[in-house]
Amino acid sequence: MIRLLTLLALLLAGPALAQAPDPYAQLAGDGYAEIEAGVAGLAASGDPRAGAVLSALSDGRLLARPSDKALFMRQGAALVDAKTGAPAADDPSLKAVRTNNRVRRGIEAAQGQLNLVSPDPAKRREAADAVFKARDAAALPALDTALAREKDAGVRQAMTEARAAVVLAKSGTSEADKLAAIPAIQARGDGDAMGILRGLQADPSEGVRAAAGRGIAAIETRLALLRALQNVWYGISLGSVLLLAAIGLAITFGVMGIINMAHGEMVMLGAYTTYLVQEAIRTKAPALFPWSLAISIPCAFLVAGLVGVLIERCIIRFLYGRPLETLLATFGVSLALQQGVRSIFGPTNREVGAPAFMSGAFDLFGLSITWGRLWIIAFAFAVFLGLLFVLRKTSFGLKTRAVTQNRRMAAAMGIRTPYVDALTFGLGSGIAGIAGVALSQIDNVSPNLGQGYIIDSFLVVVFGGVGNLWGTLVAALTLGVVNKLAEPYIGAVLAKIGLLIFIILFIQKRPRGLFALKGRAVES
Repeated sequence: MIRLLTLLALLLAGPALAQAPDPYAQLAGDGYAEIEAGVAGLAASGDPRAGAVLSALSDGRLLARPSDKALFMRQGAALVDAKTGAPAADDPSLKAVRTNNRVRRGIEAAQGQLNLVSPDPAKRREAADAVFKARDAAALPALDTALAREKDAGVRQAMTEARAAVVLAKSGTSEADKLAAIPAIQARGDGDAMGILRGLQADPSEGVRAAAGRGIAAIETRLALLRALQNVWYGISLGSVLLLAAIGLAITFGVMGIINMAHGEMVMLGAYTTYLVQEAIRTKAPALFPWSLAISIPCAFLVAGLVGVLIERCIIRFLYGRPLETLLATFGVSLALQQGVRSIFGPTNREVGAPAFMSGAFDLFGLSITWGRLWIIAFAFAVFLGLLFVLRKTSFGLKTRAVTQNRRMAAAMGIRTPYVDALTFGLGSGIAGIAGVALSQIDNVSPNLGQGYIIDSFLVVVFGGVGNLWGTLVAALTLGVVNKLAEPYIGAVLAKIGLLIFIILFIQKRPRGLFALKGRAVES
């Protein structure tokens, strides 16, 4: 009797079992709807090979044989059976399984479901983000299960946001569930959250619409604050570039009173030195490429510094006390240097690579911080502190400050002012060459590189106080931040014009800048 009942149960269940769809067969189907169903079925099947099969489908490596709907995966040059992983012989009749946008969204959601229970927290968070974007109601059971046992606070928050997005996108969700889900989306506070809440403004429930409106207002306030902070970061980044370009000019202009119009070309020489160093490393010692910028820094300093000393000894020392002639002479030198570089390297831009540690970006409380800019800011402050140390703690720095404050008294005390002038001009030019190393990472390396920074450098030096390093630092950061904060409202060109007018008016009231030097020669 028991055997008879068992046989009867099997006979009744047989048709149902036979009709249970095989996800592998569905993936080999002809229609996109069938393939999408196969993706969902494979994700829910618990098959250990599901992740590999879905990855192959996403990458276009999943192949189907039309004759028997068998599935295979391409792994490099090899071909394996998708179900078993066993090696298979190549078959010319195999065709790639097709995907469209809807299938690709289904793949993302399915991969998210599979990774929700991964032992790696990074993969679980990535899976939660995928579910958030897909908002597939089929992922809700797996998401609830993963959420119940999640211990990591960050991953749990991402899963909560994903669940709220799915609940709000799911048809038939009750008003109470929607009201409970809205705070999680509001807490996310980004553009995606804004889009979800704006979609609720057409909801028939007045309570849901009101809650969505409050959430949108809160996100708009947060995004406005983030935009302002992002512009401040951009301003600090611009200020660090201006500091690098102007700090050498602050030394030469402050000590010698020389209006050096060739200062931008010292920056350009530093950038081309970086290019030559990288080319030599690429051909002779490729393993040293991550250190190419570190090697370029002393090389650029020496090249630009030696050129600066030559300019001072051969031209400028004969023109002391004649600022107009000095300006014209250095302007001619800048044109000669530009043409010389253009004749040697050509007029086109040269490529300078970035080491791996300067590539990419990271998120800091909603702010996008690029590693390259962060390293340049750190480098600019390191150069500033290094130059400050030289001027404050060394014999050469003491002589330089003495000449700056009272040239005649310094000469009377036995300081060789021509020697100080030559080395100071070389120091300022060398620092400009170091600036060229940094600028090669964010600007085009071309013969005209320095021309884009010479005017801004003079503005920084004059605004901060001629010859005052702290004034140069404050002026560079101030001009950079104000410029970036003004750009969204009046545009980049008007922002620069506005800053120029402001500095002109400021100099009328404080001709010596923010931080004026002290000394008998200065006061006289």
